[in-house]
Amino acid sequence: MNTEFKSRQLSFLVQALIFTAIVFGIHVYLVSYLVQEMVLIIPIWQIYVFHFVVTLLLISVINYKFSKGSKAIFNIFMIATFLKMILAILFLLPVLLSELENKQPDVFNFFIPYFLFLFFEVYSLTKFLQK
Repeated sequence: MNTEFKSRQLSFLVQALIFTAIVFGIHVYLVSYLVQEMVLIIPIWQIYVFHFVVTLLLISVINYKFSKGSKAIFNIFMIATFLKMILAILFLLPVLLSELENKQPDVFNFFIPYFLFLFFEVYSLTKFLQK
């Protein structure tokens, strides 16, 4: 692998770790202090691990394809985003199939970070392509 790929990958990894830690900290703080009695099927930390891993994989694939000379980055991003949506539905399947009456807190706890991570991906990809 070339050094440009590795440096871009390391830079994104550090940015993603910092972003994840900050958003996770804010999320846990808000949930613990604003909502005292919430029953969650999926713990918040698992949601963030999911988002971090999927985002890292998506950007890694795009970075790898770009380093190999592919110019169809937008197409790769759109396909990867579609796959990410399918994985999100699979991840939420235990909540959607549960007998729990109020599924809204779990869905909100998943999709608010989902869109924040999507924004982070688009921002990182835009910054990456400008170079």
